[in-house]
Amino acid sequence: MVLVIVLVVTGVAAWWLRTRDGALRAPAPARNEQEDAVTPQTVLAGLGVRPSDADLTVVQFSTAFCGPCRTTRARLQQLQTGRPGLAYHHVDAESHLDEVRALDVRRTPTLFYLDRSGALIGRSSGAPRPEELTALVDAHTAVSR
Repeated sequence: MVLVIVLVVTGVAAWWLRTRDGALRAPAPARNEQEDAVTPQTVLAGLGVRPSDADLTVVQFSTAFCGPCRTTRARLQQLQTGRPGLAYHHVDAESHLDEVRALDVRRTPTLFYLDRSGALIGRSSGAPRPEELTALVDAHTAVSR
């Protein structure tokens, strides 16, 4: 009986983790600016990210030995070739630990999505599903013909 309970709990936990992996999350509600002077936008600006240059800017935090990071990077670079309004920035998480802590990056790849005004549209942790990533990019950029 104990084994059955353990298997059920493990199965539910695995299902829950799989549904959250790579899913786009809305940004957390903004707090009082005076209370929290460090915003994701200021941290990303410190890394040289300029969202006003594109309709959608995607910032990816990854590490050298992360397989899903390489796949995500290749997918974003492929999407970038056909969508002039998409800007992609890669950040090595191991070289920018202060920024990783400030942005609460807990796993790689972690992606931040910014619109032209610099507003944070959302973020995702883990490898995004290709069809969801393409749909998000298509919703915010024009496809070149």
